[in-house]
Amino acid sequence: MTAPSHAMPSAEVEGGCLRLHGHWTLEHAGDIDGVLRGVDGTVRDVDARGVDRLDSLGVLQLVRFAHKRELDFGGFEFRDDHHALVEAIEDVADDRPKKKREYGVAAALGRLGYRMHDNGREIVSLVSFLGETLVKLGRLATAPRRLRVTSTVHHMEQVGLDAVPLVALLSFMVGAVIAFLGSTVLADFGATIFVVELVSIAFLREFGVLLTAILLAGRTASAFTAQIGAMVGREEVDAIRTLGLDPIDLLVIPRVLALLVMLPLLTFIAMVSGLVGGLTVGAFSLDIPPQAYMARMHEQMEVRHFLVGMSKAPIFAMIIALIGCLEGLQVQGTAQSLGERTTSSVVQTISLVIIVDAFAAIWFMHVGW
Repeated sequence: MTAPSHAMPSAEVEGGCLRLHGHWTLEHAGDIDGVLRGVDGTVRDVDARGVDRLDSLGVLQLVRFAHKRELDFGGFEFRDDHHALVEAIEDVADDRPKKKREYGVAAALGRLGYRMHDNGREIVSLVSFLGETLVKLGRLATAPRRLRVTSTVHHMEQVGLDAVPLVALLSFMVGAVIAFLGSTVLADFGATIFVVELVSIAFLREFGVLLTAILLAGRTASAFTAQIGAMVGREEVDAIRTLGLDPIDLLVIPRVLALLVMLPLLTFIAMVSGLVGGLTVGAFSLDIPPQAYMARMHEQMEVRHFLVGMSKAPIFAMIIALIGCLEGLQVQGTAQSLGERTTSSVVQTISLVIIVDAFAAIWFMHVGW
């Protein structure tokens, strides 16, 4: 059925003003495109008061026409009953390009200021979250029924037992690599036997706890952020609050306790695996019999090296758990926000663990430990 001639969209230019007529609707999409493409001459204004019917497609076509001709769409004239539709479509069709990145000292200082402000807010949020978590951990002493034992044990299995093979394997390989590198240098001085002290001190003081923390930062902190962030997106955290329950008690404290228990145990496994890696290289490549290797390690090593390494494990456990949970609770409910927060969780955790470990190493060195 052919549409009436008065319904067909049309346009004419009179003195720089483009006057529109007909029905500018989805039914005439092809005709609208043809009419706008056929507009010749200079156009300064557009008068659409002669349009009988107008829908979102017609408005979008006119918005694109305005952008193409570099016209001010706000100056187009429409019938009174079309204004609400035009304003609504104009709001959602605002696809102006992003502002180009500015270069120069002032712009660089501005970006640095914004970044420092954001980092400051993250630090304040983390310290506040630490205080809230410590208060509610202390509350468990007077109200132990608040402890979710089943959830805590579940996270202990997820965080600890499932990570044992990975931690043991990587620590063994790193111990072997340190022994190889040390022997390469020490062999020039005829001091290959000192590889025992090199591997032992490195793993007992630093590499055992640091490797474990970095592995759990990538494996566990990201998992905590993703799990809690998904719950935020599905409004489960809001439902918990609606039921009168505390998300910190249900979601954060079980994860914190699981890491506080399992990270020291994993650190011990990493230390043993690293020492075994050094022992293996000594036995098969450096001609140091296992008995001689173990005897020298027993003679030269002191308990303080082990205590220095283990003392950092609870601190790293708190860092990993708190950042992972906090980033999850800060998810905005979109997939993009979840991805950004998960990435931020891993980066922040690894960075803070390394920074804290560096300061701890300097402090222990100055106090003679």
